[in-house]
Amino acid sequence: MDPTTDNAGITGDPDTARASLEALRAEIAKAVVGQDPAVTGLVVALLCRGHVLLEGVPGVAKTLLVRALASALELDTKRVQFTPDLMPSDVTGSLVYDTRSAEFSFQPGPVFTNLLLADEINRTPPKTQSSLLEAMEERQVTVDGTPRLLPDPFLVAATQNPVEYEGTYPLPEAQLDRFLLKLTIPLPSRQDEIDVLTRHAEGFNPRDLRAAGVRPVAGPADVEAARAAVAKTTISPEITAYVVDICRATRESPSLTLGVSPRGATALLATSRAWAWLTGRDYVIPDDVKALALPTLRHRVQLRPEAEMEGVTADSVINAILAHVPVPR
Repeated sequence: MDPTTDNAGITGDPDTARASLEALRAEIAKAVVGQDPAVTGLVVALLCRGHVLLEGVPGVAKTLLVRALASALELDTKRVQFTPDLMPSDVTGSLVYDTRSAEFSFQPGPVFTNLLLADEINRTPPKTQSSLLEAMEERQVTVDGTPRLLPDPFLVAATQNPVEYEGTYPLPEAQLDRFLLKLTIPLPSRQDEIDVLTRHAEGFNPRDLRAAGVRPVAGPADVEAARAAVAKTTISPEITAYVVDICRATRESPSLTLGVSPRGATALLATSRAWAWLTGRDYVIPDDVKALALPTLRHRVQLRPEAEMEGVTADSVINAILAHVPVPR
C-alpha cells in the first residue's frame, strides 16, 4: 500500500490535502452563495484545532454553511439548537439508570462528534453556554468525575445573532476567548441575493445537500496531513515580534478597556501560519498576519462605552493598529 494513503483510500499527502481543502470552496458554493471568507475561516480553524463563532442576522445561511462544510469534509456532525430552557446535560450527556442491570451508564450528548453546530448559542443562559468550555479547551467532557475524550478532529461552529436582538445573552469573555475566530456573515450583495433566489426558484432545497450536488472532497486523513504540514511552516523572529507588537498595541489603545491577551497573540500566530500554508507557502509573511488579524482578534477586545457611543468598532480599532504598527521588512 502507498504510505501516503490510509485504509479508507483517502490520501494523506500534504500537497493533495491542500488541493482537497481548496476544493471545499467550490463544493460549498453549490449550496451557499458568496461566503468564501467564512469558508476559509472554518478551514483555518480546523487546521489549528480551534473553534469558530459565526455572527450575523437571521437568514444569512450561517447554519447552511456549517452543514455544507460537514458534508464536503465527510465528518460526523451534530446540531444543537440553543434555547433558554436547554440544560448542560442536553449538550454533554448524562448518566442514565438502567433498570435491567441496576447500574448507571453514560449516555453521550451531541458534543461527541467531529463538527458540532451550536445554533444561536447566545440564546441560552450562561450556565448552559459554559457547558461547552471544557469540551472546547480540553477536548473532553467530565461527568460524575470521569473524563471522556472527544473524537478528533473536533470543532465547535457556534452561530449567534447580534447582541442587539431580543432574547440574547452576551457570551462571557472567558468563553469568547475559547473561540479561535469570530467570523461576521454579512448580508449578500444584490447579485448574490438574485443568485440565491434563482436557485430556490429552480428547486434548490437547503435541507437536501446531496440533491444540490455537495459531495465529500476531503476527509480526516487530509486534515491530519494538512495539520502536520502547517506545523512545519516557518515563522521568523521578525514575524513573531510583529504579532506581539500588534497585540500589545491593543492593550494601549484609548478606545479599549480590554486588549488582546497572550493567548490571543498565540492564536494570531497559529491562524497566520495556517493561512500561509493554504496559500501555498511554507513560511509566514506580514500579509498573512494582516489577513487573519480581524477574525482572530475582534472578539478578544472590549470597547470603552464612550468609544462605542461614538461609533467606534473593534474592527476599526484593529485596522488602525495594523496601519500604525511598523511592518517588518
